[in-house]
Amino acid sequence: MQLYSTKKQSEEVSFQQALFQGLPPDNGLYVPGNIPKLPQRFFDNIENLSLTEIALEVSDALIGDEISREDLKTCIETAVNFDAPVVKLTDRIFVQELFHGPTLAFKDFGARFMAQMMGYWLAKSPQSQTNPIHILVATSGDTGGAVAQGFYKVPGIQVVVLYPKGKVSPIQEKQFTTLGENVTAVAIEGTFDDCQKLVKQAFLDQDLQQAKALSSANSINISRLLPQSFYYFYAYSRLKHLQKKLVFTVPSGNLGNLCGGLLAQQMGLPIAGFVAATNRNNVFPTFLANGSFAPHPSFATLSNAMDVGNPSNFVRIIEWLGEDYQSFKDKIWGKYYSDKETVETIQQVFQKTDYTLDPHSAIGFRATEEFLTSQSEDTIGVFLSTAHPAKFVDVVEKAIGQSVDIPTRLQQAIDQPSKAITLSTDFEGFKSYLLGH
Repeated sequence: MQLYSTKKQSEEVSFQQALFQGLPPDNGLYVPGNIPKLPQRFFDNIENLSLTEIALEVSDALIGDEISREDLKTCIETAVNFDAPVVKLTDRIFVQELFHGPTLAFKDFGARFMAQMMGYWLAKSPQSQTNPIHILVATSGDTGGAVAQGFYKVPGIQVVVLYPKGKVSPIQEKQFTTLGENVTAVAIEGTFDDCQKLVKQAFLDQDLQQAKALSSANSINISRLLPQSFYYFYAYSRLKHLQKKLVFTVPSGNLGNLCGGLLAQQMGLPIAGFVAATNRNNVFPTFLANGSFAPHPSFATLSNAMDVGNPSNFVRIIEWLGEDYQSFKDKIWGKYYSDKETVETIQQVFQKTDYTLDPHSAIGFRATEEFLTSQSEDTIGVFLSTAHPAKFVDVVEKAIGQSVDIPTRLQQAIDQPSKAITLSTDFEGFKSYLLGH
């Protein structure tokens, strides 16, 4: 697979090159030059395939020219060793649970796939032991834990996780500040957008480029997006027998998850449309409403993983859907909700269905319900449940009036002491830290 930069000022690269490089030299984002269509026989038999079998077919179609099918199968079976079940909540609304991985969040799909791909190629490179790859990742919540856990103790890789100090949930913070070994946590006295800006500046700094082998594990890295298409195919396979039009609702922040769905759609998956649901960081829904893309400093909300005021992956969506505003309107509907509405939804869904939502998934449910009111009965909606409710235990327990069971692997992280350093938003200070790290 060949990839080009959205700014079109850098040379095309292979998937392996884009994986390790992270960002193109022109500061764009890598996108596939030619997205393959999966054969009809794949869709005819998809309901008989497991999640890992579907993931193998999709990834083989995309990057099979760079890695053997057998090696890819091994990587997939290691990375995607958990389920993504689809659960019926109402006659027309289904939830796909993407929180059954090690860190109880959908980010496990992308982070573990990326770690396996990097590990595969690094094992073939003796230089990786003397000149390790430094993974820089900015997180507003779940990405940090997924990347830290996915790359934990992987030979030849050092991980630096940047997060906005005091703006991720205590449980999320524990998942990447307690590991040590090859994982370092850096608390930035600012917002997620500040963290993301520092990462991007680092990739463009000549001193750092010469001193360190840098790569990113945010959704700006194309390897994070590819596996986020897997579960769209899987959800379709479990609902195909209903013979209904299928709309996906995506709780949205940096728009990487939505890109995964658009990729699946371009590979032939019959998705009738998308709903992009956000909190008050409503840059994308506002664009869908009036055609104006106006980034702003991010606001802190209860659904903190979506606290993104300048979503990086917007340029990829532009690349895929074109500059025509109407093309967005035809494929994606946007809606945003307040913290008050989020809590109300958690409470109401629990009372009506006995199902517990986290703050991000609650926004997904509410947007799905609202969207379907304007659609015919032959349309059903699947919203992506991006995190386990136990990761937001204070908010959820207050909303439902009951305790939430904490999974064992999450409790083990909570019980460990945190280890993090604190830096300001000043790039020169961050640069000095990396050079001395």
